Amino acid sequence: MRFTWPRFRSLRLGIGVVLGLALALAAVITEHVTSSDRFCASCHVHPHATTTWKESPHFRNRSGVVVHCTECHLPPGGLARVAAKFRLGVRDVWGKVTKDSADFDWEAKRRPAHAQQMIPDAACRRCHVDLFSVGLSKKGEEGHIHYLQKKGEVRCVNCHLGVGHTREGEAPVPEVALSETRGSFRPPTPTGDGIRFEDYAEWIPGTQIHFEMVAIPGGEFEMGSPPDEPYRRPDEGPVHRVRVDSFWMGRVEVTWAEYDEFVRQTGVSSKHTAGDLDVETGPTPPYGNPDQGWGRGTRPAITMTFYAATRYCEWLSRVTGRRYRLPTEAEWEYACRGGTSGPYFFEGDPRRFSRRNWRNRLFGPDTSRIDRFVWYAENARGRTHPPYTKRPNPFGLFNMLGNVREFCLDWYAPDAYSAAGESLLVNPKGPTTGTEHVVRGGSFASDAADVRCAARDHTRHDAWLMTDPQSPKSRWWYSDCVDVGFRVVREYRSGKASVSKPLQSYGQRRSKP
Repeated sequence: MRFTWPRFRSLRLGIGVVLGLALALAAVITEHVTSSDRFCASCHVHPHATTTWKESPHFRNRSGVVVHCTECHLPPGGLARVAAKFRLGVRDVWGKVTKDSADFDWEAKRRPAHAQQMIPDAACRRCHVDLFSVGLSKKGEEGHIHYLQKKGEVRCVNCHLGVGHTREGEAPVPEVALSETRGSFRPPTPTGDGIRFEDYAEWIPGTQIHFEMVAIPGGEFEMGSPPDEPYRRPDEGPVHRVRVDSFWMGRVEVTWAEYDEFVRQTGVSSKHTAGDLDVETGPTPPYGNPDQGWGRGTRPAITMTFYAATRYCEWLSRVTGRRYRLPTEAEWEYACRGGTSGPYFFEGDPRRFSRRNWRNRLFGPDTSRIDRFVWYAENARGRTHPPYTKRPNPFGLFNMLGNVREFCLDWYAPDAYSAAGESLLVNPKGPTTGTEHVVRGGSFASDAADVRCAARDHTRHDAWLMTDPQSPKSRWWYSDCVDVGFRVVREYRSGKASVSKPLQSYGQRRSKP
């Protein structure tokens, strides 16, 4: 029997309809199966993924509504959802097959910068349609107004990072007691007037809180990095001769115990302004949790602004009678090098340590030596760590290259070294004006290329306050910078130590921003 053209066309049409329905049904089934929590968990082996989700407000809440994996981590629908699911699926299967989950930096993956890539705002807004719901706190109203004003710049997860996977179920990193970290260490007796140039312990009056100051003998050194240093940036040169006078420097960064005492003694409950005069007398409460849930005590204090760090130094000078301040950039690099002249104060080639080397990205960097001295991206697991848990530099200073970056007094300029020429600079203090300040050293989030002695960076004041919804924004706390702290120095010149005159109490002081 011979098919006529109309009959053959109808058969083709029928076959096409059946195949289309079959493909549509297969797509629906595939979408359903691959959107289940069990399917997601087959590749995602985060040690706390399920438990932290079940402890979060998206699982345990008064309404009884449970929010599932794909509802947060994929766009609500359409081609964007299909494309995101395919892209993430390929990546996750590749990671499951080729990588060891024990090597993943889980804490780093939970920071806002990474979370923004995994949680589209559209997924949040699909459920949270009304941003000003009944019962919303004033703080929440301020935050949502700021979100709408900065839409595209501020994301939902900037403020609500813990709603999908709470941090409560995660075992904290144990604090290390000072007596356990340094063995035979005993706090030295304070030297009184401090005229003798030797290490001493400074005690905050009326407390049991103390910190060590290390005597750094003055000298000359070559500041900056030579053109052939791996990963050198243009603002690190040219190399120039610098001499600094003797000074004392904190053995470790200012800890939370020290900084919390400053906040306790000087903090105020709210902001007040009068015209163009700021009558804010001390630190106001932070908008979020400044220690990020990592712990306080002996860990380095973080998230304070440069302004707050300088006010801390003024307060410390007032209560101790000895003048403390932030280090200049030259003092910082001189102290960091400890008489050495290489990329680090220990032997090592940055190309062997850094993931910017393509070989290291494929096969992993050699961390055997740098791990002894530095908390950085490869070993810190995305958080700060107590002091004295790595080896010191030749001057006996800890964590100069890692754990947290550190404020310096100098204004930042990319060409600050260019004017030096061949002349010897004595106690340079950097440019006389600027908009941002120098930040030196690396942090728990830094690649090995950025923890070199000569590596320079600077504050990004506006960007580090992007999420802060307050008007005016806080002068005391950064909302978007969690890896910068500071350490203090004290001058010593010609046999005389710097002594501070009594300062007016914070309640009597007025200053412009």
